Amino acid sequence: MSPRTSDQGRSTRASSATTSVEDYAKTIYGLSEWDGAAVTASDLARALGVSNPSVSTMVRKMAELGLVEHQPYAPVELTEEGRRLALAMVRRHRLIETWLVRELGYGWDEVHQEAERLEHAVTDLFIERLDVRLGYPRVDPHGDPIPSPELVTYYPETVLLCRVGSGGRVRLEQVDDGVPQALQLLQAQRLALGSSVEVRDAGGRDPAGGDAAGREVIVVGPHGDLRLPHDVAHAVRVCVLDG
Repeated sequence: MSPRTSDQGRSTRASSATTSVEDYAKTIYGLSEWDGAAVTASDLARALGVSNPSVSTMVRKMAELGLVEHQPYAPVELTEEGRRLALAMVRRHRLIETWLVRELGYGWDEVHQEAERLEHAVTDLFIERLDVRLGYPRVDPHGDPIPSPELVTYYPETVLLCRVGSGGRVRLEQVDDGVPQALQLLQAQRLALGSSVEVRDAGGRDPAGGDAAGREVIVVGPHGDLRLPHDVAHAVRVCVLDG
């Protein structure tokens, strides 16, 4: 597992950050979190459900605050200060999601919107005591790493399930909480994170073809075979054990 951290590891939120600024910083971080993809204004507009002009206005504001670096028609990148703000909000969000699932009986497909609301309302003290209460969890219910108080995160080496060749054996590590179908399907089949499954080809393009668009897979788990459409297999990250 590889650690990632922000400069100086400060966990405080930027005093000038509004709720919208916090949401933008967290979203920029989240869009590039696992694969380091470049984040465009159009990506942000889709993720946040807002117009491109709204994104442009907010990105300019964040640049003035020293939170992002951005040139016209270029990707949006967080500065060190912006990254610290993003990680602080990610920590809040994922600890709250973990609390909702563990102690309030929420399903892992129900917690995202609740955490979106609560993360802006609670204090830093609440978050630190929640961390203690939960036993310092390393990942949230979806398998996403929870930054430490020093804003260090640890990521296992993973690939998208849709890119694993037939016959490979893998361990389920993370599910994209933006794809409720994936969360619901795995839960219905009692396939928890940490489960080891075998991958079988169910048709479509060979995984060597980049994104393997359209490829379906069958996973063979402890409760039988499960056929996964491409959008679900694309939302699941796994550690390859062999094959």
